[in-house]
Amino acid sequence: MDMKTIAMLLLLAAVWGGSFFFAEVALREVPPLTITLHRVFWAIPVLAFVVWFRKIPVPCSFRVWGSYLGMGALNNAIPFSLIFWGQTQIDSGLASILNATTAMFGAVVAGVLLVDEPLTQKKIIGAGLGVLGVACIMGPEVITGFSLGNMAQLAVIGAALSYAFAGVWGKLLLAEQPPLMNALGMLIGSTVLMIPIVVAIDGPPNMDLSLGVWGALLGLATVSTVVAYVLYFAILAKSGAANLMLVTLLIPPFAIGLGVLFLGERMELQAWVGFAVIALGFAVTDGRVFARFSQKEHDSAQ
Repeated sequence: MDMKTIAMLLLLAAVWGGSFFFAEVALREVPPLTITLHRVFWAIPVLAFVVWFRKIPVPCSFRVWGSYLGMGALNNAIPFSLIFWGQTQIDSGLASILNATTAMFGAVVAGVLLVDEPLTQKKIIGAGLGVLGVACIMGPEVITGFSLGNMAQLAVIGAALSYAFAGVWGKLLLAEQPPLMNALGMLIGSTVLMIPIVVAIDGPPNMDLSLGVWGALLGLATVSTVVAYVLYFAILAKSGAANLMLVTLLIPPFAIGLGVLFLGERMELQAWVGFAVIALGFAVTDGRVFARFSQKEHDSAQ
């Protein structure tokens, strides 16, 4: 990657890491499901303008829009709601660490469901290390007794799994559509899904919110969603999916830093140990670090 791509990758990690901070602020006045609705709803007009400005064609097929509905559920409605509910019980930094398992789960799910992405030994080992890292974070109390905090951590892991299935869904059903149109389509799909759910469970959204909470909600929608998608697809086109996966490990430091600086959060040692194990699992799944190490040993032996 060149320096421009590295800068974009760090910026993407920052805006996605910021989503955990924004959610923590919004949760002071807004319930989790309603935060999800705000995030996807307010992102639509901004991303629609980007799609219009770039003259990206809008599909008319019912099949494509049905796929957007499924993608909206798997990539937005389900994971956002699970993460935001999880953050009612655990800190934003810890939620971001657990969310870092997404890449490993994605590799395993793709290996099971996609013919062209076989389930290799390194993917299995990487996933195993990811599970071990999660176990380190959750601690022995996950066996001796189950608390609401355990449920919150499992909710964030469930969100990571949902993201993994979303990747397969998108590859199978939406690979031929323009990427930014896919992002807009799934935001529309998730908004359609969330409106009746929010009205039924939380009631109509309360618009009488403090300025700080409105800022957090709009930050979630514009910065952590629209700007993130534009950066995501720009990096994907420039450097490929393998390099883009690195953002998974870069998000927690930003989320933890914001939590420590502005929310008074602190990470326990077991969370850092768990993150280190998850990072090792990512490195095994990705394979490039070990491949380079082996190549250097081979070259030195010659």
